[in-house]
Amino acid sequence: MVSERGLQVLRAIVQDYVDTHEPVGSKSIVDRHQFGVSAATIRNDMALLEDEDLIVAPHTSSGRVPTDKGYRVFVDHLAELRPLTAAQRTAIASFLDGPGDLDDLLVRTVRSLTQLTGQVAIVQYPSFARANVSHVEFVHLGARRVVVIVVTDTGRVSQRLAFLREELDEAEVARVKRGVGDLVTGKSVRDGAQALAEFLATAATDERIDQALRTVAHIVAEELEEFRQDKLVMAGSATLARREADFRGSIYPLLEAIEEQVTLLRLMGEMVADEQGLAASIGRENEPFGLPEASVIAGDYDATGTRARVGLLGPTRMDYPTNLAAVRAVAHYLSRLLDEDEKSR
Repeated sequence: MVSERGLQVLRAIVQDYVDTHEPVGSKSIVDRHQFGVSAATIRNDMALLEDEDLIVAPHTSSGRVPTDKGYRVFVDHLAELRPLTAAQRTAIASFLDGPGDLDDLLVRTVRSLTQLTGQVAIVQYPSFARANVSHVEFVHLGARRVVVIVVTDTGRVSQRLAFLREELDEAEVARVKRGVGDLVTGKSVRDGAQALAEFLATAATDERIDQALRTVAHIVAEELEEFRQDKLVMAGSATLARREADFRGSIYPLLEAIEEQVTLLRLMGEMVADEQGLAASIGRENEPFGLPEASVIAGDYDATGTRARVGLLGPTRMDYPTNLAAVRAVAHYLSRLLDEDEKSR
């Protein structure tokens, strides 16, 4: 069993190792922290921590560094979330405030978070499967080109350029717009996609309007299917290269996870949040996902009644208290902005 002082020694080792990136010895703990005991006593505490697999010596006769289990104990029992400074809060507000659709807001969210923390920032789109299509808009660019815009009542906006088979006049474009709108407007994303699928399954005619309607319906169906799929927005991947020394092996599995997204979506979906809506998955806990040298921390945010997550991906040697506080602050701010946007509709 680890004593209370032993836990405080663990706290000191985690903090000092994160700050210095150097193994921590008993003398440096006595010098840097006010324990009021000798270095020999601290060495005894460190021996007990090592017996419990909370710290380890990376080299013979070196200081000690936290293990994944040690980081877990630190996060669960010892980490005190530091309030963000006024400057950090102002930075979040300046990044996230301002006009823009949901896509733009989530891009600004990850950029803000990676700038605050120096880690890879991740935000999960809320599920739009139960969102309703509020309207479909066209912008006729002339000739055979039309920009098709699909908007949901949760703020998701899609824009696609459609190339029609034949050139239509403004009145004919308006007819196509009404035809697509009648199929999907006011329906859920799922029901709208089903209505489009049923329409596209009917026999086609040679009528110019029908051909144009099918071209646009196919594009809208693809966009609604995209709305139904889980996906992530990320920023800061270059930070992994700058921190490659923090990983014992290759950073390739992390880059692959960022590229594929499916692994991170599964991992974030299985993380269990605490009463503050925060969750952490550390080192070997991520082995089933092929990321045993990485840590992921996440916070829940609310998007019009559905929950999604915003978080960070980085090495196990990270400043957990500051990063958790940043994730919590950004998640709260994002929830508030989305709530205000919903009330203004």
